Amino acid sequence: MADVVKIATRESYGNALAECGKDFPELVVLDADLAGATKTGVFKKAFPDRHIDCGIAECNMTGIAAGLATCGKIPFISSFAMFAAGRNFEQVRNSIGYPHLNVKIGATHAGITVGEDGATHQCNEDVALMRTIPGMTVIVPSDDVEAKAAVRAAIEMEGPVYCRFGRAAVPVINDKPDYKFEIGKGVLLREGTDVTIVASGITVASSLEAAEKLAAEGISAEVINIHTIKPLDEEIILTSAKKTGKVVTAEEHSVIGGLGSAVCDVLCEKMPTPVLKIGMYDKFGESGPANALVAKYGLDAEGIYSKVKDFVK
Repeated sequence: MADVVKIATRESYGNALAECGKDFPELVVLDADLAGATKTGVFKKAFPDRHIDCGIAECNMTGIAAGLATCGKIPFISSFAMFAAGRNFEQVRNSIGYPHLNVKIGATHAGITVGEDGATHQCNEDVALMRTIPGMTVIVPSDDVEAKAAVRAAIEMEGPVYCRFGRAAVPVINDKPDYKFEIGKGVLLREGTDVTIVASGITVASSLEAAEKLAAEGISAEVINIHTIKPLDEEIILTSAKKTGKVVTAEEHSVIGGLGSAVCDVLCEKMPTPVLKIGMYDKFGESGPANALVAKYGLDAEGIYSKVKDFVK
């Protein structure tokens, strides 16, 4: 995949905000002294009067955004996922979730691909936290195309949205004429008969590559991209599980409370199916190059291929 274009979804986020700023005059972007890293600086350059740097005060930033939302603005608050979801949880729950305000959260630098910043900044718990907030939509785009579409869709819908973006460059896989993004709708990327791989974020591209390797072993893997963790597309998961009889979930997140848990909730209730969850197994991350960490924790194509092969056989 050396010739595949790779773009970090945080870059896509910044570019999408700037583009959407032209179409949505009520869009306001708030950042916590990280505009260069979160890429909201791109929006700031285009619309300096609609960008607010709140300093290293994420909780205060959330309160400001809540106030702006009550005045008809569409605020996007931005910081690293560890701070936007972690440090900020109580404010997001009570100031945004409880009154169901139209505030969007752009959380960058999520997961182990934060790399050398280490375990303190590698948030593998944010999806679990945000899923528990009533009425919160949770989106984890897989590439540049999907990230840009997710930002626009979040702005267009009414209500709180959590969008998760990454630091590391990832393959662009959705640059197709027929690509369509719809909140709450999964995407069938590859049909299969022996096992279903349900993936989100960086593991979508890895799962497609793993499916190719599995095919060489005589294993037919169906691959589904679940970009919206909440609300979850139950229909696409149940339909595939009924066909294949085995489901694997893959995510750059803890296996507790994330995509895997969401899929298991549905299958347990409506169609009991053997499930293997691939992700961070009750561990913190560690400092190191992003690609090395992804390989070490089995979230690359080789790791997913190996785990799925063992699970099926």
